[in-house]
Amino acid sequence: MEGKILLIEDDADLGVEVQWYLERSGFHVQLVDDGDKALMLSKKQNFDLLLVDVQLPSFDGFELVKRIKVLKPEFRFLFLTARNAKESCIAGLKLGAEDYVTKPFDTEELLWRMNNILARGKEKKIEELQIADVVLYCSAMEVRVNGGKTLRLTAREFEVWKYLLQNLDRVLTREEILNKLWGESDYFMGRSLDVFISKIRKVLLDSNQLKIETIYKVGFITRLISN
Repeated sequence: MEGKILLIEDDADLGVEVQWYLERSGFHVQLVDDGDKALMLSKKQNFDLLLVDVQLPSFDGFELVKRIKVLKPEFRFLFLTARNAKESCIAGLKLGAEDYVTKPFDTEELLWRMNNILARGKEKKIEELQIADVVLYCSAMEVRVNGGKTLRLTAREFEVWKYLLQNLDRVLTREEILNKLWGESDYFMGRSLDVFISKIRKVLLDSNQLKIETIYKVGFITRLISN
C-alpha cells in the first residue's frame, strides 16, 4: 500500500521508529512533534491519512483535529491513544476518526489498520443508494433524510450507513458488523460501533419510513416503519 502520511507524535523515539517502519512499507511519511507544525503542513499539503497522538504539547490531538477539519474536512485520521483510555477513544470517534490504536502498540498492527482504512477509500462506490426516504450519496459521502438537510459523513460513518441500508430487514450481529467494517471484534470496537449507531439513530428521527431496532444481545436490524 502506498500513501502520503502525516504523523503527529511528540515522543521522538516512537515517532522515528514508526516513520522508519511505515517508509519501509511503502509510505511517504512526514513527522512533526506538535499541533502548530501539523496545522501549517495541513494548510500547504494534502495527506491520505493523519496519525494523531492525543497527548501533544500546546494543545491536544482532539483540538488539532477540530482545527484541521475546518481547513481540510476531507482529511482522514487515526488516533494514537493511551492504553485503556476509553473516554479518549470515544471522544476521537465522535470527531470522526477512522480508527484508533492504543499505546504501546505493535507497528505491524498499526500498518494493517492503516491499510484497511486506505483500501476502503479506494473501493468503487455506487453513486446513490436510496431506501425509503433516506438517500445515501456515495461519491460525496453524504446522507439526506426525508428531503431535509444533506449531512456530510466521515468515511467510517458512511460505511456503517451503507451496510445497514444494504441489509434492510436483516438482523446483523454486532460481530458481523465489526468484522466486516473494522476487520475484528473486541470490547473497544463494540463501544465504537455503539457510538456510530447512536448518531445514525438521531439522524433517523427525521425519517418517516426507517428505523434501527436493537435485538437484545444479538445486534441490530434496519426496518421500514409500519403505518
